[in-house]
Amino acid sequence: MKKLGLTPRVILLYIITIFIIIFGDQLTKVIVDRTLSYGASYPIIDNFFYFTYVHNTGAAWGILEGKLNFFFLVSILATIGIIYYFIQSPSYQKLTRFGLILVLSGMIGNLIDRLAFGYVRDFIDFLIIGYNFPIFNVADMAITIGIFLVIFETAIEEIKIWKLSKSQ
Repeated sequence: MKKLGLTPRVILLYIITIFIIIFGDQLTKVIVDRTLSYGASYPIIDNFFYFTYVHNTGAAWGILEGKLNFFFLVSILATIGIIYYFIQSPSYQKLTRFGLILVLSGMIGNLIDRLAFGYVRDFIDFLIIGYNFPIFNVADMAITIGIFLVIFETAIEEIKIWKLSKSQ
């Protein structure tokens, strides 16, 4: 583990993060499942933010609906890719590594739903400037934030390389 630049403290942080994301995702889904009927919507902020309980058998915007085996395959391949990319990433890429942990955690949260129910339970619903954004959950937020962190750190590094090349 030391070869990967992972101290016991960092490993503990990653394990706690994975646990919090998966547990928080599943807990919020259970709460929504027990308090809202399927298809019901509860306004948090009228005309902006709702809890709307839906089952998603696809991905965002319902794409690839009903392709459960595809999502299992993608989850396995993504897990292998995430672990490989994590191992290959230098230890100073802290945002990238944390982002990968978030993506992995979110993917596991949604995979649990797919394995248990054959669909993902979504409930966070935003209406932004008249556009009804796809309904999502805590796992989806972790995936999105994780991808953003990886892209952000990659962009910063590319800008540094570009600036360095310009100064020579």
